[in-house]
Amino acid sequence: MLHGIALDIEDRRVTALIGPSGCGKSTFLRSINRMNDIIPEARAAGTIEIDGKNVYAPGTDVVELRRRVGMVFQKSNPFPKSIYDNVAYGLRIGGVKQKRRIDEIVERSLTRAALWDEVRDKLRQSGLRLSGGQQQRLCIARAIAVEPQVILMDEPCSALDPISTLAVEDLINDLKDQYTVVIVTHNMQQAARVSEKTAFFNIAGTGKPGKLIEYADTTTIFNNPGQKATEDYVSGRFG
Repeated sequence: MLHGIALDIEDRRVTALIGPSGCGKSTFLRSINRMNDIIPEARAAGTIEIDGKNVYAPGTDVVELRRRVGMVFQKSNPFPKSIYDNVAYGLRIGGVKQKRRIDEIVERSLTRAALWDEVRDKLRQSGLRLSGGQQQRLCIARAIAVEPQVILMDEPCSALDPISTLAVEDLINDLKDQYTVVIVTHNMQQAARVSEKTAFFNIAGTGKPGKLIEYADTTTIFNNPGQKATEDYVSGRFG
């Protein structure tokens, strides 16, 4: 549950959402592309606007919304298909039929995801045969193939080893040139490394919903936070 959330997410920047478990970071993230709609008891009030349009307005095309706002999950989830078909899937669903066009986008997306050189000779192999870090980059390639505006990442490195984590972080830094990225992370160092803006969420009290405590430039959040709760969290005194 969330309440009292008000923030502007900057275009073509990386925004990190931090805070203790259960404070609503992932709930907020999934609200942006209405992934919470699939939860039967979920209820939404208020507005979330992208380019001035409320994503919760009646008549919103949720399928189109999720094309514009891609999602990368905590656990990599490649389809049980070839590497090529994983990336091409969204294109075909979207009506792209020309093989040459699909080939171009698959190569570009895998290149953008820093994976092309590793898989260019294995495109017909199953995506499930890749390493964990490669699978996560494949999922990122799949997300960007349909040319979204926003990429949401829900703890994308939590199941990865340090080398794979570094590769994904480098990729995030590259992606912000073209996409708006919002990332949930429990890793304070990661938030400091990859983001320009950071939002700190906390649980309002026992049994109460989570809320936004502070939102500012990442350097401010980590070096000169305006709220004691933020300072306590980023310094490791709680959470």
